[in-house]
Amino acid sequence: MKCDVAQQNMILAAYGELHDEQMDGLEEHLTQCEACRQELHALKSMEAALAFHPMLEPSPNLVAQARMKLDEELDLIPPHGFFTQARSLFFGALAIMQSAPALTTLLLGVGFLGGNFTHRFQAAHAAKSPQPVILMDPTNGVIANVSGIVQTPNSEIIQVKYNRVVPETIEGSLDDPEIRKLLMMGLTAGTTSGVRENSVSLLASECKAGHRCTAASENGSEGDGIRSALLVSLRYDRSPAVRLKALTGLEPYVGVDQRVRDAILESLMHDSNAQVRSAAIGLLQPVQSDSSVRQVLRTVSTQDESPYIRTASYQALQGAGDIQ
Repeated sequence: MKCDVAQQNMILAAYGELHDEQMDGLEEHLTQCEACRQELHALKSMEAALAFHPMLEPSPNLVAQARMKLDEELDLIPPHGFFTQARSLFFGALAIMQSAPALTTLLLGVGFLGGNFTHRFQAAHAAKSPQPVILMDPTNGVIANVSGIVQTPNSEIIQVKYNRVVPETIEGSLDDPEIRKLLMMGLTAGTTSGVRENSVSLLASECKAGHRCTAASENGSEGDGIRSALLVSLRYDRSPAVRLKALTGLEPYVGVDQRVRDAILESLMHDSNAQVRSAAIGLLQPVQSDSSVRQVLRTVSTQDESPYIRTASYQALQGAGDIQ
């Protein structure tokens, strides 16, 4: 909706003469046009100011006398012929145009807009032959997004540019860097918990087997980051099965990597799954002489809400000969 149409509809709405369909279009236009919102605010302000001055109704006697006098004067006017009336109308209109050039310009503008609207209406409702839909480089895959829309001038031809997500498959050994990279992406960007579980299971088996399972930037050199990816899965993945698999892959590094030890202690204290917490207690057995590990086990064995976890922590401390 254009601004001039919206302003006309605002006046009709003020008098309660605007249809519901047009009211919806007006409200949508007002949400996008600041100038029209200011115009509506001015109109409402004027109505509020006029409300303080109520209109005075003339007396019934005055109205009756005025109507009788008007009828008498109209009866005294002699009838005019057709040419006389046409000449009067022509010269009257000419006089109005000469005295009001702005009105003349307005009338010309209204006529131009009316003709343009009529032309557009006829063109829109004229019968058209169906236009073919042309796909440039069509490929299989899901449409990811639309990157551009261009309309051919003075026509209904639309050119839409879009991007597709094309599924691909790669096959290779677990030692292949590209396979490892995709498996680590599967940990965080897997579409289902099954994909994440398969990814973490394969990477954990590599770590358990003693293959290359370094952390990113370990010892000043760039590693493949598998150990760091397992730490992220242990801390943040929503699936308990994925977190258990991550614990399995981190087991060889409990005694040599402080970050792994801290992540397992964090799981013991805060993980929502009892099986994950129990597995964390078992992994801490080789490092129970560490003071931070003993302190966490003491806290959990006395304060945890789960009786099972309290008992398991107590037994781990007893096995280490560190009960006080």
